[in-house]
Amino acid sequence: MSESADKPLQTFHALVESADRKFGRVRDVPAYGGASRQQQHHSFQKVFKAYTRLWKYQQEHRAKLVELGMRRWEIGEIASRIGQLYFGQYLRSSESRFLVEAYVFYEAILSRRYFQGSDSNAKDLGVRSKELRFYARFLLVSVILNRTEMVNHLMERFVALVEDCKTTFRETNFKEWRQVVQEINRFTKVDKGFSIRPMRYCATFDIHRSSLPYVARFHAKRVLKFQDALLTSYHRNEVKFAELTLDIYRMIQCLEWEPSGAFYQKHTFKPKENGDAIDHSGASGIIDMNLTADMTDPTIPPNPRKATLYRPSVTHVIAVMATICEELPPDSVVLVYLSASGKAGLNNVSQVENSGGSSKHSGHKVLSQTSQGQNCGPSEIQNNGKREPSYYDNYLWFGPKGNSGLNNLYPGDLIPFTRKPLFLIIDSDNSHAFKVLHGAERGEMAALFLSPLRPIFKNPSDVNSNNGSQFTFFLTAPLSAFCQMIGLSPNEADTDVYNEAENIIANAFAEWEITLCSSTTMDLVWAQVISDPFLRRLILRFILCRSVIAFFCTPEESEQHLPLCLPHLPSSVAPKSEAVRSAVVQLAMHFDVADSFHFTET
Repeated sequence: MSESADKPLQTFHALVESADRKFGRVRDVPAYGGASRQQQHHSFQKVFKAYTRLWKYQQEHRAKLVELGMRRWEIGEIASRIGQLYFGQYLRSSESRFLVEAYVFYEAILSRRYFQGSDSNAKDLGVRSKELRFYARFLLVSVILNRTEMVNHLMERFVALVEDCKTTFRETNFKEWRQVVQEINRFTKVDKGFSIRPMRYCATFDIHRSSLPYVARFHAKRVLKFQDALLTSYHRNEVKFAELTLDIYRMIQCLEWEPSGAFYQKHTFKPKENGDAIDHSGASGIIDMNLTADMTDPTIPPNPRKATLYRPSVTHVIAVMATICEELPPDSVVLVYLSASGKAGLNNVSQVENSGGSSKHSGHKVLSQTSQGQNCGPSEIQNNGKREPSYYDNYLWFGPKGNSGLNNLYPGDLIPFTRKPLFLIIDSDNSHAFKVLHGAERGEMAALFLSPLRPIFKNPSDVNSNNGSQFTFFLTAPLSAFCQMIGLSPNEADTDVYNEAENIIANAFAEWEITLCSSTTMDLVWAQVISDPFLRRLILRFILCRSVIAFFCTPEESEQHLPLCLPHLPSSVAPKSEAVRSAVVQLAMHFDVADSFHFTET
């Protein structure tokens, strides 16, 4: 074959190599630190332009390239890279259009069966490995988009592919891929049955007409914009898929807008009866790179940017916080969600995990002694005979097995960042140690949500302590968390029962919104963020969580089981105020579990 006849294939391979080099330079660049957002945007534009040029070239010269030996899996690999590129940009920006673009390319690969083009592919370990990676990435995108039908279909195909590879390549160890199968099965199983409504901010559920005028008219002396969040967790054996833990997944969902119904109607996946996807090989390679224009909702605002850190080091957490705060626009607030074990959790794992039954009083005693030991440490400063708080005795534990100061995140580590407005959510069995931040700020008072030291359940033996935090569950899916707490699976009652329960919560939230927006005693820390829909919803859910637990546990257990907020919210929404109490009573009576609560005790 002459060199001129072979030129299209040579050009194609040159374009592939050029695009892959650019891809390699941006693939592992962290979302924060090392490069500014402008630099990251420029790098993304360069690699995207390279893949756009490559994609168009293979479309225009498809017939000749196939004649010269280009294989279908090579097209699938290009599309997979483009999908991966879009997903990476979603992680950096939280813009839903990038997530949708990734889904479009991945679904096209699946429907056109690029990695299943011939029998030779089935015997090529390299191609099968690419196919496995494609399924894992598509699963992750589908999970975040809540495309349940697609997730179920992909799981079936993925499991079958792993089993086939084990049979075909007996000399190869597929332990890592079997672990991925276990992870996705566990991840989807935990949330199965609790998806009563979208966790994303949804106009249908989260905008309350009766209180809307009060929210719209409310204006504090200062109003902060919520545009950035840092989300991280570090727990042993926590449920995860890839680098997405269950708690971080729930927080991501909670801090995004739910697309309109048009998105779900325009691109419905329909497998054949035999389980295989419809083959569009006749239009092979023609993936419309502008589909997202018809699949995004122009009526919703942009999502807050979220830096999600999987099992980071303490120095990495601090570095990312510094970058976010440095780039924070004026009159803006950063939401920081930190979920990790504390010193008490390391010393008393059995008490923390066993959140009910006969051990609860002994657990309270041990934890109290531990707390006293921590708070009376030698690093406390004596001033005129008065004990001052120590910012470096207690900590969150970001590290592998073992104990090292390098893995400890102390309350004092966060003080420098209080020069900027912070909305801090600390979810830990040592969360109350961070009370010392209140009053120690260096410029801006921080809003603090501190989780209970221990969860509480009616039937603790039925709840796996590693299956996500109860406090985070209340903040992201309050009705599901309530059902889990009282030992009721959503599958045990019909949809109407749960819809009515959602109405009870929605009516309560509307009433509390009016109460908060009419309050003359609300601290400025809360007043300046309550206009933001995401932060306001978190505040309302915290009020519900605190009251539900206050009535569910006995008074002597309250120190361990109640979450805290600093500064204090108005007394009109206190846990046992009439406006809040009535909603909890309605909810308990609706599910016929009022006997599990202590409504009559003072």
